[in-house]
Amino acid sequence: RSAWTRESDLCHFVRAHPRGTLSLRSGAPQGHFVTSFGRTGMTIFAIHIPYNSRMTKLAQCVVIGGGLIGMMTARELALSGVPVTLLERGETARESSWAGGGILSPLYPWRYVDAITRLASWSQQHYPALLASLEESSGIDPQWIQSGLLILDADEAPLARQWAERCEQSVETLTPEKLASLAPELSADLKAAQTLEQAGGLWLPEVAQVRNPRFGKALSAELGSLENVDIREHTEVLALRTDSGRLTGIETNAGVVSASQVVIASGAWSAALTPGLELPVVPVRGQMLLYRTAPGTLSHILLYQDRYLIPRQDGRVLVGSTLERVGFDKATTELARQDLQQAAEAMVPALKDCPIEAHWSGLRPGSPDGIPYIGAHPDLHGVYLNTGHFRNGVVLGYASAQLLVDIMLNRKKILNASPFDPGRLQAALLDPAGDAGGVSGGASTGIL
Repeated sequence: RSAWTRESDLCHFVRAHPRGTLSLRSGAPQGHFVTSFGRTGMTIFAIHIPYNSRMTKLAQCVVIGGGLIGMMTARELALSGVPVTLLERGETARESSWAGGGILSPLYPWRYVDAITRLASWSQQHYPALLASLEESSGIDPQWIQSGLLILDADEAPLARQWAERCEQSVETLTPEKLASLAPELSADLKAAQTLEQAGGLWLPEVAQVRNPRFGKALSAELGSLENVDIREHTEVLALRTDSGRLTGIETNAGVVSASQVVIASGAWSAALTPGLELPVVPVRGQMLLYRTAPGTLSHILLYQDRYLIPRQDGRVLVGSTLERVGFDKATTELARQDLQQAAEAMVPALKDCPIEAHWSGLRPGSPDGIPYIGAHPDLHGVYLNTGHFRNGVVLGYASAQLLVDIMLNRKKILNASPFDPGRLQAALLDPAGDAGGVSGGASTGIL
């Protein structure tokens, strides 16, 4: 295990392969060799990795934050042979990792810079193998479902088509007839509006979803089984200790943790832990509703005027979400409940006859341009960031973890990391009228 590299796809493939002789599939990483030993009911395997003198070997690392992104980062470090201590102020897999919808796509992906599309695309391609591996190791099914995403905002079509052609993505412009066939549960008013506009919406058939709470539980269970991972829940980080521009330790409510490498993956709480860097990551509250419905009430993810409905495997339907800048207040409100309920039932009238089972909120790590911060602190040696994913923590999370560990270990990167470099904050200060950070249409304020 200590010899594993980022090529986790290979690990997943080997782990899931039927008992017998294994061989590398087409496209597997060059220079990796697999040895298998057949045994009744299981396959034992080893991966031999050629020495690469350019790779950095880390003695140990601390990850601050036990959400999905922090845990995936810790997992990748651990599978790369790095001992990891994971510090979580509460319990793992909670906060926004638990509260979100789990759509494995930005809601309106063409509103974001292309760097976000590239990051999302990597995750989308590799999530099935990761989730299958987690289910096998933990016994918990994260419920990955390729539901498809149906967007009913006709005015989004021009930008969507440009984005699809530029980024080689699959988007189909529907006729009203095709829309009625795909989503017969839609309200008559919504169908009539689509017919009047002579448009039936946009269909992204490859978009999938995952059930966040189950994903988090599976990930936490696997991490807990790794010998080189130490998970410390209810351990709040108070400050980083530094000396002459280098990390020396981490102050917590349980004492000082010695560390020379740390990853800050604390979501909405990250800004308070980045000394010397004005990290513009702020909490943005999102409220959600959950309907108890019969399976088949809804077949695809629906999105209309910034409101979405997600059909779960057991028939429940999740409704989201608000965007509220209210600090660290996680209270739910009657106003938001009414707003979400009205939007949901206007889209799918059958929901009027279904009970609302739950209403909750979470705090997203909002960033001003919708682009996360992935990489080294520009001034503090040994400090790394993986935060600011705003509404796209799940879909960007897997690629973000892989990319950051690539940077930390000085190995070949899965994609260009420069758009996500935390150093862009300093560049923006030096050139406030420039375009150091890019522009995204993904960040919003207020209840939308």
